[in-house]
Amino acid sequence: MNMKVLYVIPARGGSKGIPHKNIKLLAGKPLIYYSIDVARKLTSDENICVSTDDNEIIKIVENYGLKVPFVRPKEYATDTATTNDVLLHVIEFYEAQEKYYDVIVLLQPTSPLRKVEQVQKSLALYCDDLDMIVSVKESHAATVLCNENNLGYLEMSFNKNGVRRQDAGKYYEYNGSIYILNIERLKKCSLSGLIKKKKYVMDDYSSIDIDNEFDWLYCEFVLNKKLLNNE
Repeated sequence: MNMKVLYVIPARGGSKGIPHKNIKLLAGKPLIYYSIDVARKLTSDENICVSTDDNEIIKIVENYGLKVPFVRPKEYATDTATTNDVLLHVIEFYEAQEKYYDVIVLLQPTSPLRKVEQVQKSLALYCDDLDMIVSVKESHAATVLCNENNLGYLEMSFNKNGVRRQDAGKYYEYNGSIYILNIERLKKCSLSGLIKKKKYVMDDYSSIDIDNEFDWLYCEFVLNKKLLNNE
């Protein structure tokens, strides 16, 4: 399929769980570089957009040879700003320059172990009739997820009959790694309104999503082990 693809890497400066997470060194390299490296193997720099509000992130990215096209406006860099807000701002910025794309590939920096071929396979699943391709991993959460009732006792949320995990069928959870978005549908419906979604299943290793210090340490351990084994 001949389509124009924009690779968007969102990198807000105000990370609370891990300060300056997006540019912190992971196995000797700023976290955001992992996503830039993947995007660069798929397209030229002119089709890669790092959206950030942070001057230090801009400096680190531009030291890597990638021009940051704009400074994200403050209203799109707050704790309440959504990914949808960020993406619509990116689209508006490029269209104001008469640069029109068909698809956004959203690569969040917090998924440093995604592979180029996984993005390629995700893109191969996309067609104009879809709203989104989203990466997932298999999940067993539905068989063990529970909540507390009004008496203070735990109740199973889904697996009320105690079905064994291996008999429960397949469930999936978003892993935050790859989103392929139909731009026209995104502008019309927003992220929350996208309905025609298909999955791309990733392994647990590639699905590591860094949200807290434990995730960071685990990811660094995996990366260092991989480097030691020359994988």
